[in-house]
Amino acid sequence: MINVKTILRKKKLSDGRYPICLRVTKDRKSKYFKTIFNAHENEWNSGAGKFNKRNRNYLQNNRLLHKFQDKALQILGELKIERDDFTLYDFERRYRVDNNPVQNNIFIFWNEIIEEMKSAGRTGNAKVNKDTSDSIRKFHNSTRLTFKEVSPTFLNKYEVYLRSRGGSDGGIGVRMRAIRALYNFAIERNVVKEQYYPFKTYKVSKLKGKGLKKALSIEQVKKIVKLDLKKYSFLTNSRHYFVFSFYTRGMNFADMMKLEWKAIDDDTIYYTRSKTKGNFTVKILPPVRIILDFYKEYSLGTKYVFPILLKDELTPNQLENRKHKTLQRYNKELKEIAKICEIDKNLSSYVARHSFANCLKQKGVATDVISESMGHQNLAVTQAYLRELDSSVLDEAAELLL
Repeated sequence: MINVKTILRKKKLSDGRYPICLRVTKDRKSKYFKTIFNAHENEWNSGAGKFNKRNRNYLQNNRLLHKFQDKALQILGELKIERDDFTLYDFERRYRVDNNPVQNNIFIFWNEIIEEMKSAGRTGNAKVNKDTSDSIRKFHNSTRLTFKEVSPTFLNKYEVYLRSRGGSDGGIGVRMRAIRALYNFAIERNVVKEQYYPFKTYKVSKLKGKGLKKALSIEQVKKIVKLDLKKYSFLTNSRHYFVFSFYTRGMNFADMMKLEWKAIDDDTIYYTRSKTKGNFTVKILPPVRIILDFYKEYSLGTKYVFPILLKDELTPNQLENRKHKTLQRYNKELKEIAKICEIDKNLSSYVARHSFANCLKQKGVATDVISESMGHQNLAVTQAYLRELDSSVLDEAAELLL
């Protein structure tokens, strides 16, 4: 049995009045939904569930209370048609959106999502969302922002704001994708109606980074492989990380950081890529074997191959902090390696992955093989990826016309 009634809840407020709530009962369980009204006991007719004549605006207020009840009954009717076994939780989600579709504070909802990400160990995503939330708050200059206010116009103005502070297409795209994902979460959870979705008009796809991916030739990679570590011992780890990444098909830093000894079996490495969750089986080539033997000899006694995580069983936050700190040092030392090896390129951790693809391309390896090697989801991703890499093959082809 389902029952809907407006009641005076017996929880006295600081001004001596009591909140007027909508009570929805189903299967002998009740949920209470606060209305905009509060009242003194002598203003309320508990039997009829409405204001009496002692309330100054009782006629107008009762009409509004009626609307609350009618809306609740309408939603209950819709849920009943959809399925008989709906719950009060289903009603609550539908009711809160229908009666308050755009009054939700995005920042409160965003904080909930960030906490969920942290709990799930998705600390990288949590950080991106926290940074974007802080940025939006600074741009909006308020701690209150509704979903309806995040319109295409709002997003365009926010983009201008970011560009005025030196933001690039790539950086702005990261922010906009975080907002888009948040909005999708809100629609999925019935926090906001889909009709307010601004990304049908504002297209994040226009913000693809236009900077060319940086990649080394095989000759430049070999310079790094042959770097005299006796002379530059302080660069040992960073040099090893780069070479290991290159010869393991561009394994990224996060996956190297979490790589465990148990993932290595004779001449093969097995791992799951953090970003795509794809499973990889990688043959251990001689340069990789040398590096593995080195870290086996100088092991810290943890379950990890590399001396990045200094102990086992770290929390997600500790993992993220360690990754951030070590990656900063790694990228800084790669600049030093580039200088020593006379490589006139801005070397960073991801250049190893780009270089792997670039060198295969220069050797004439088919695009579909490169695609599978790198774990791309489809050939189009690889084709777009390769278009941004070294164009020397094309340059050499053009010189044939001279």
